[in-house]
Amino acid sequence: MGEKVAADGNALADRERYRRKLHDCLEGLRRLLAEKRFDRPRNLIGLEIELNLAGADGLPRMLNSQVLERIASGDFQTELAQCNLEVNITPHRLSGRVLDQLAEELRAGLGYAERKAREVAARIVMIGILPTLNPHDLTVSSLSANDRYVLLNDQMRAARGEDFAIDIQGVERLTARSPSIAPEAACTSVQLHLQVTPGRFAAVWNAAQAIAAAQIAVGANSPFLFGRELWRETRPPVFQQATDTRAPELQAQGVRPRTWFGERWVDSACDLFEENLRYFPPLLPLCGPEEPLAVLDDGGVPDLAELVLHNGTIYRWNRPVYAVAGGVPHLRVENRVLPAGPTVADVIANTAFYYGLVRALAEQPRPVWTRLPFTTAAANFDNACRHGIEAAFHWPRPGRAGGLTEISAVRLVRQELLPLAAAGLDAWGVEPADRDHYLGIIEARCAHRVNGASWQAAAFRHARRQGLGREAALAAMTRRYSELMHTGEPVHTWPVGWAATGAGAGAGTGAGSVVPAQRGRGAGGRVP
Repeated sequence: MGEKVAADGNALADRERYRRKLHDCLEGLRRLLAEKRFDRPRNLIGLEIELNLAGADGLPRMLNSQVLERIASGDFQTELAQCNLEVNITPHRLSGRVLDQLAEELRAGLGYAERKAREVAARIVMIGILPTLNPHDLTVSSLSANDRYVLLNDQMRAARGEDFAIDIQGVERLTARSPSIAPEAACTSVQLHLQVTPGRFAAVWNAAQAIAAAQIAVGANSPFLFGRELWRETRPPVFQQATDTRAPELQAQGVRPRTWFGERWVDSACDLFEENLRYFPPLLPLCGPEEPLAVLDDGGVPDLAELVLHNGTIYRWNRPVYAVAGGVPHLRVENRVLPAGPTVADVIANTAFYYGLVRALAEQPRPVWTRLPFTTAAANFDNACRHGIEAAFHWPRPGRAGGLTEISAVRLVRQELLPLAAAGLDAWGVEPADRDHYLGIIEARCAHRVNGASWQAAAFRHARRQGLGREAALAAMTRRYSELMHTGEPVHTWPVGWAATGAGAGAGTGAGSVVPAQRGRGAGGRVP
């Protein structure tokens, strides 16, 4: 989303040429696969985190251009709204002390960004949805100054033909309308990239889809939007509805939304790119000068720019990525399931869980997706978003008997998925001490039944019991979240109990009119 795209009126009108080039790109991809032109396995991973900017009062700050100017690093980029940033970590080889290396780089980068943000009275908050956002914070005027965002908004509005509607029934109900896609910017995520060979792509993507529900269950961190407590991970329904270019009549006809879980297991990366062309009209029909088939005929490697651009406007939770580095093409699976935060330790724990588990499941002799209907995987994902760490799934029974059984997310993770993730990290060659430390954080979340979403909800309710109004309670909880986030201690250790220190909603700093009362801390240890 961060790439700058110039608006070109002639290109917008030339949809027929763009469609032709899309099909040429798809044929070029098929030829590259058939000719085995792709990069060799290098076990490379990448990490991106979207961030929020808030003030000392916990309210959003629309200052990303000023903060980025002060950071002055290509590792930090704009995101959709002016209260968003994105940090990109240099690709690493998945082996050895990579988890601690990622943690240290993130801590250093976020610490530097925090110092620069404070120069303009802002703070970095790593959270799935900033709880203090209001509808007036996310309008077309709050979009970042990037031609692509403006063009994408214009095209989505034109395709829909009416306001975007948000209607989410969770703990409470939220209904809202927006003339722009700006509410999408409420959703800030972690994106995990894994470079794979074409032969392994389908297995890795299918495995990632199968475990998406478990990722959400242990990692949910987005229970609030526009002052309402909704799903434990509210990002998926918000993202789908805020980017839904389908009028109600098209929804009733079963037309696919541009943000979706998918509808089937795949056999190759081409399956997903073909679906992109079959189901989704182009939103940004901008043609580059390259003729991909001519480049291939001349022995070169095409960028497939039109296919890549189109792919970037279809928001799968596990997205296929084609890219060229050093003149050699490669494929990646981009995992977009996780919310940002709560802390660096939690982000790296989620990262370890994903990479270990996807490796183990992709290499099983009897893969889980051959025993789990795709519709069940999608239902598990929906259930995890609604209920977070309290979710229950339908999952294949162990052994040869077959069939599905209902199992709590916590039990599934502790008994089956964490041992698999540990074995997967061993297969990658990750340092055992790092493996145990970060997977231990996941185990401790399950033991305490605490993740970012459950902490936010409990802290908000406690603030309300202390006499704060709804908005003041959300702001106080956000301020306390920010303080605890910057300590770096994982979320399952965070105190929830607060003791009132005075009347009113706005006095003091930190948590405002409340201070924390400490409770016992659970420690992540060796995964059983």
